[in-house]
Amino acid sequence: MLQALASFGRSPRGPAQWTMLFTKKSLTEEGFTGFRPLDELDPMRIPQGPGIFMILRPADFEPAFLNKSTAGTFKKKDPSLKREALESEWITDASVLYIGKASAGSQGNRGLRKQIQEFMDYGRGRPTVVWDARLIWQLRDALDLIVAWKELPASDVNAAEAAYHADFVSAFGRLPFANLVQARSKK
Repeated sequence: MLQALASFGRSPRGPAQWTMLFTKKSLTEEGFTGFRPLDELDPMRIPQGPGIFMILRPADFEPAFLNKSTAGTFKKKDPSLKREALESEWITDASVLYIGKASAGSQGNRGLRKQIQEFMDYGRGRPTVVWDARLIWQLRDALDLIVAWKELPASDVNAAEAAYHADFVSAFGRLPFANLVQARSKK
């Protein structure tokens, strides 16, 4: 794990520092940029290369859950969860609500811009394959959330996502609110 941390420009941290890893300040120090509210996001300002992106809540954000998600369907399934399920996923002390990746794709034409645009389109009700992040779109004020990204070489994206997931679990005991499956480093 320490080798994985070093390869992404991150220094190993002791247990007392785990929760600091997922603040705007620490993410900025690790090379994340953007930090734009979703409702003000200009896709043309998002880099096209592969990388990691995170959805964060603003400091004053209080969750209010919708009965029905604004997200599109996936394989004709409704993305909505019951309020009790949403409340059980919410982590009061966490700023990061979702950690995602954007690979280059088999044709090399994907990346952060396309992945984040698809994430936004999904929230507007379009069908998608971004099923993992569906809980974001059941928050009443989802467009107030903030997106940040970090470009990485395509060969590092899967391992970086797995490392960030593992670090978050170490800090908070479980995955971020809208991550439903823990990424594993692919060899």
